[in-house]
Amino acid sequence: MKKIKVFIISDSPLAPSGVAGQTRYMIEGLLQTGRFKFVCFGGAIKHADYKPITTEEYGDDWVIHPIDGYGNQESVRTLLQQEKPDIMWIMTDPRFWPWLWEIENEVRSVVPLVYYHVWDNFPAPKFNRDFYMSNDLIATISKLTDEIVAEVAPEVQRLRIPHTTNVHVFKRLPDEEIKDFRRKNKLAYKKNGDPKTLFFWNNRNARRKQSGTVLWWFSEFLEKVGKDNAAIIMHTEPKDPNGQDLEAIIAETNMVDGQALLSVNKLTLSDLAMLYNVCDCTINISDAEGFGLATLESLSCETPIIVNMTGGLQEQVTDGENWFGIGLEPKSKSIIGSQQVPYIYEDRISKEDFINALEKIYNMTEEDRRALGAAGRQHVLNNYGFDSYIDTWDETLTRIHEEGGSWETRKHKAWDMVEIK
Repeated sequence: MKKIKVFIISDSPLAPSGVAGQTRYMIEGLLQTGRFKFVCFGGAIKHADYKPITTEEYGDDWVIHPIDGYGNQESVRTLLQQEKPDIMWIMTDPRFWPWLWEIENEVRSVVPLVYYHVWDNFPAPKFNRDFYMSNDLIATISKLTDEIVAEVAPEVQRLRIPHTTNVHVFKRLPDEEIKDFRRKNKLAYKKNGDPKTLFFWNNRNARRKQSGTVLWWFSEFLEKVGKDNAAIIMHTEPKDPNGQDLEAIIAETNMVDGQALLSVNKLTLSDLAMLYNVCDCTINISDAEGFGLATLESLSCETPIIVNMTGGLQEQVTDGENWFGIGLEPKSKSIIGSQQVPYIYEDRISKEDFINALEKIYNMTEEDRRALGAAGRQHVLNNYGFDSYIDTWDETLTRIHEEGGSWETRKHKAWDMVEIK
């Protein structure tokens, strides 16, 4: 049987970003079925050279072409003609794709175009309507994104396919293994030898992630509970040009004696899973967050979360009845924007709510935190499971191929005949 060939444009699937991770999960899962092939533009990273990349396991069934940015119209035209894919699949913020949607009549005349879409917040972005209308299917990553697409472009076929995580790697580890890791790394102990309550923050050090706010407010939390009783690990680049100088903030807030720890090395997924396990709670108070993979990974490791009730974070912390951490309602919703995005809400929480949430986690018994985390793991398995993610993409892309065709079998009307009177 002829395999369905999918042309992917996204962050390079071998890169460490969240977009790349979701792309890679989808590709590797569908390759395991034996019914798909993939050719990718490996975008959004710097490349040592531009030779096509294959993997030992999949060979010619998965070829990555390194490219600057996400490519351009000519590189897309060239690949379409050379590879003759059956489907084109793109992912990430729509601001990266206007150049592609300008030639959607060319692309969609030969292959269906599937867009895996993220949008962070309301008001519904009506300025995206033309973009949305340029796709055969929009797969939405969250309930919020799905509501937005339904309001802006109800005519377009859409399907919610929430992000996933590798639940076989991100899981609860044996207690002795966790304790041994903490002892060997001398990780956050009180002066009397007892372990501190340990919080985790895993994000890019960028403005909307509120990295400086987290540190500054955490220092005020320590003033209430005692500087020897809790600590925070921040897995990030402390001097990222898109964020704040976190080392300077740590010095200014006098958290230089183990109260704020920086994890700056690239970690394997297993190492990252260990950090989630070592910590008592994971924090994400971004003012805008399409989904938030770190908190999903944390819940999968049975570590509860503190999050801003914005974007995809709000559906992780609660299923509408049960809670798997603490959700903080924004205290302000400001309309911000740019020339490309004229309006969008920016959700900000209050310092008091944040510190109260830290205290609530701090004052919980270990048994209560474990129960909260275990419920969070079940929430992930029920609603964001890896197998479900792959099965849904398998069914969706197979259906799109069968219904829409490609090249000689393509069923798409790229133009209308109108009588001019």
